[in-house]
Amino acid sequence: MVWWQAMILGLVQGLTEFLPVSSSGHLILARELMGLNVDGSSYLLFDITAHVGTLVAVVIVLYKSVLALFKKPYKNILMLAVATVPAVIVGFTCNGVIDEYFGNAKYLCFFFMTTAVLMIVSELIAKRNAKPKEIGWGTAIAMGVMQGVGVFPGISRSGSTIFGGTVTGADSKKVATFSFLMSIPVILGSLFFGVIDVAKSGTMANVNWFCMLVGAVSAFVSGYFAVRVMLKIIAKANYKWFSLYLALLAILTFAFYFM
Repeated sequence: MVWWQAMILGLVQGLTEFLPVSSSGHLILARELMGLNVDGSSYLLFDITAHVGTLVAVVIVLYKSVLALFKKPYKNILMLAVATVPAVIVGFTCNGVIDEYFGNAKYLCFFFMTTAVLMIVSELIAKRNAKPKEIGWGTAIAMGVMQGVGVFPGISRSGSTIFGGTVTGADSKKVATFSFLMSIPVILGSLFFGVIDVAKSGTMANVNWFCMLVGAVSAFVSGYFAVRVMLKIIAKANYKWFSLYLALLAILTFAFYFM
């Protein structure tokens, strides 16, 4: 990997982490298009540094909401913890299977189309919701379950959680904020276990740290932009263009790998 590839991958990671289009799916596609065939540990370390960039971006944009989590009666942070549980369970029990069978671009078309359907349904429901409600335990659980579904490459984490919050009738803007807050413990968890895996692999000595830095910075810049844009888009529940984009991408990837 050279610096410009790291920059592109960082930009892709930052943008697609918060846009409802699947960051994991786009990273797999981007790597295959650039012909990057390095070992998994190198990818893992790059993913760790890129996630640091997106983590910093979301904390800066939502710092008021992050600080509010630690105020009494701590209901929001408890709901956040509950919403994180399904993703943790799926991650621990299915991570190896997901990497083995869905770690390449061949089956992304089916998951991209799934996300496209989730987003168009979310828009239809949100725009018919005349009396949006506050986020409660039911919404947190629904968004948590959908975050577990979003572990699969090609299914957007943000898109699936938005769908989960929308079907419960919650306010679109508050769903957006909670969805982005949900990314923080997930990213922190992936960082923790990713660092352990990289340390065990013994590849730290051969790391191109300049590329890692470039990836982290570009992920931060694009992630900051993506969070700002998505907060405005989600407030209006305008998801159809993401749905159209994903449907077209699903058709193209299906044609490339199966025809």
